Amino acid sequence: MEREPPHRSHGAAHPALDRVRRESRWWWLQARHARRVWRWALLAAAAVFVLLVLVRKPLADWFWDEPQIEQLLAEGDRALSEGRLTAGDGSGARERYQAVLALDGDRPQARQGLARTGAAALQHSRELLQAGDLDGCAQALALARELQVPRAEADAVAQQLQARRRAGAGIGALLAQARNAFAAGRLDDGDSSALPLFQRVLTLQPDNLPALEGREDALSDLLQQARAQAVRGELATAAAILQRARQFDAGHSELPASQEALAQAVDQRLQQGQRALKRQQLEAAADSFQAVLAVTSDDPTALRGREQTVQALLARSQKRADDFQFEAADKDAALAAGLGASQAAQQQLAQRLQRARQARQSLQQPGISAAQRERQLRDRLRQIDRAERAGQWISPPGHSAFDALREAQALAPRDSRVKAAAARLLPASRSCFDDNLRQNRVQAAGACLQAWQTLAPTAAGLPDARFRLAQRWLAIGSERLGRGDVEFAASAVEQVRRLQPDLAELPAFEDRLRHAGGHID
Repeated sequence: MEREPPHRSHGAAHPALDRVRRESRWWWLQARHARRVWRWALLAAAAVFVLLVLVRKPLADWFWDEPQIEQLLAEGDRALSEGRLTAGDGSGARERYQAVLALDGDRPQARQGLARTGAAALQHSRELLQAGDLDGCAQALALARELQVPRAEADAVAQQLQARRRAGAGIGALLAQARNAFAAGRLDDGDSSALPLFQRVLTLQPDNLPALEGREDALSDLLQQARAQAVRGELATAAAILQRARQFDAGHSELPASQEALAQAVDQRLQQGQRALKRQQLEAAADSFQAVLAVTSDDPTALRGREQTVQALLARSQKRADDFQFEAADKDAALAAGLGASQAAQQQLAQRLQRARQARQSLQQPGISAAQRERQLRDRLRQIDRAERAGQWISPPGHSAFDALREAQALAPRDSRVKAAAARLLPASRSCFDDNLRQNRVQAAGACLQAWQTLAPTAAGLPDARFRLAQRWLAIGSERLGRGDVEFAASAVEQVRRLQPDLAELPAFEDRLRHAGGHID
């Protein structure tokens, strides 16, 4: 029996209808989802719109102002470096930095730039004050105050400016006084003379043209006076005028010519001194060499000429004393001392003068017989021999060979025996010196040297002998100081100072002696 087929559902019977239903539901779901998305999209768009409305100005400022600020800062820095601190057209450093602060009030670079501008304005005001531009100084100071520089610094400049303005009120009176002094020929003889007054004006106003011109004219006249003094041989006066002129204006156009005129006058005076020395015009030679040394104290030619003049004066004084011309001899001795004759030379000359006076007194005694004179002469000659053998050339006083010789010369100056004794004593004194120096008997060598100097004050070998003896004293003194003999070392210093005060080794030895506790006068 055939079974009836199972019953189909309504949907199964209509598959197309099911498909339609399914598709319709999908579209409905899609539409519903789409409406939700659009609602959120519209909400987001509205929020973005509101946000843009709220922040549109800050964003615009950021996009548009930042490059402008950087440019303004750069322009301000450039203007500051070029010294354009402020400008009416806004291109100055101050205006540029202020423009930056107007755009961004919190920009630190702009505030720092304004501070630097203020400091530069204050420094500029100082420079203008120094240059004498008082109005410019006031303007720069006002700018510095506007930019709030430290008040104490600004006040200090303001006080100086005020003082300069007060002083400037008397500039005209000073100029008038200076011109009057110049017209009267009072160039540099006190504070009320022309050059000091012009200098006062220039101290207050360095660029004051009338004062500069007045000083120029006054210096020209002053230098003309210096050249005239040089021509007349007044070297010290001319040099003093030149020195004074250099103090007023070291760059004056006539200074080189004036200095050259002085140099020529110095050379001419040196030649005059040398000619006078050759002619034995010793006073004129001394004046010439001293005049040169008053201008150039280290001129070697003048120093050498002065020393030669001293030696010539000593020799002439000795000769005049031997001729009993004591007044002239004393004048020569005084002049030699004034020219710097050594103490040793002066001492020897004084002894020679004293002996000459004693000899004259002996001659002025009542006349004696020829027999008595001969007997006394023989006694003096024997005394010379005994003193020679004992090495008593110059001491003890009254019993030395030289004293006996002078007495013999007073008794019979033309006697051949007396002349022979005198001729014998000079080489004997030199030999005595050399012998004692070789044996390091420095005191005995010194006595022989004194005799040598007394017999021949201008002998060529004396300077070398004094030098050798001074070195030997120093060597022995150094050795004795090393053994602790401070007293002998001090005595050695005294001897070296007397013999050769400029000995190169002396200062170091004196320091050693001081460190050892020695006393040096």
